[in-house]
Amino acid sequence: MSVTIDPVDLARALILCPSVTPRDAGALDVLEKALDPLGFKCHRLPFGGGEARVDNLYARLGSAAPHFCFAGHTDVVPVGDPKSWTVDPFGAELIDGQIWGRGAADMKSAIAAFVAAVARFLAAGKPPISRDRGSISLLITGDEEGDAVNGTAKVLEWLKARDERLDACLVGEPTNPRHLGDMIKIGRRGSLTAKLVVHGVQGHTAYPQLADNPVHRLVRMLDAVTRDKLDDGTEHFQPSNLQITSIDVGNPTSNVIPARAEAQFNLRFNDRHTAKSLEAWLRRTFDAAAEGGRYDLAIKVSGEAFLTPPGPFSALVARAVQAETGRAPALDTAGGTSDARFIKDYCPVAEFGLVGLTMHKADERAAVADIEALTRIYQAVLTGYFAGR
Repeated sequence: MSVTIDPVDLARALILCPSVTPRDAGALDVLEKALDPLGFKCHRLPFGGGEARVDNLYARLGSAAPHFCFAGHTDVVPVGDPKSWTVDPFGAELIDGQIWGRGAADMKSAIAAFVAAVARFLAAGKPPISRDRGSISLLITGDEEGDAVNGTAKVLEWLKARDERLDACLVGEPTNPRHLGDMIKIGRRGSLTAKLVVHGVQGHTAYPQLADNPVHRLVRMLDAVTRDKLDDGTEHFQPSNLQITSIDVGNPTSNVIPARAEAQFNLRFNDRHTAKSLEAWLRRTFDAAAEGGRYDLAIKVSGEAFLTPPGPFSALVARAVQAETGRAPALDTAGGTSDARFIKDYCPVAEFGLVGLTMHKADERAAVADIEALTRIYQAVLTGYFAGR
């Protein structure tokens, strides 16, 4: 007996769950309830302890190759000031042909489209998923918007330990800048965040010879890494970009030279670089600009730049997108990081979801028509992927 799932109804049920990272708030229960009648075997996978505990869901239908995976996250960012919303952030209201609420665009509606697409694919029965032929899975985390420590990366390690292999993965991030069909992501830039602390000697501004001003040194060091372009971009990536996000001295007095000054910056980098090569460049440049002055540099890497080169999988997704929307999607790598940075070590991965204009904003919303179209696109991808296999 075929099971019918309305992606809009399922999206609204997910949005009603206030699953701000790392809380699940019942979102995975909603998914399990939808997946169980379709025949999926669901595994709840909590990782971490205490406040860092994250619930994840891995659900699989079938046990044979090829294995197609949909990946995404049910966690959402905080709503911010509720007064900035014109609706209840977790009310999942339908207004003017759109679902309103936190997670509507990023990315609960896409997850609902995953499930509805699988239901329609199974109902069509051509080709079938059976015990000996093919598998479909969903890898859903509750830790994508957070530190991403106890989410997708841990689930992938769990799969590897079970000797479960993914053959292709489609991530439902909101990849489209303005219209459904604009863009498929086939990679992402790397992200490096750094904290630079420059040490000096406190003193009176009237007697600078008795002090050592760390602010002057900090300014020279930051100028040295922002003065010139890192590169001009590559075939599939835009130029690397360093942005200073904070400069702090904490000095309330105008006639005192402070003892320390610090800055934070973020570097989004393309495939001409690695985090290791950039750290070496930063230290060489800072050493020269500091002229013997003492400093500390702490670096955190969210992910390396990666690319799934254009090929059969991205072409399959592009055909499905163009057939539905009439747009030939760009194959791009712009934007922030996503959990595709973990999945790329296991199988070819691409990202395609809804329009991202309102993600992380007040009054986040997604068009009902786009959710329906996305469901048809995902169904077409499944049909194309398993055809002839």
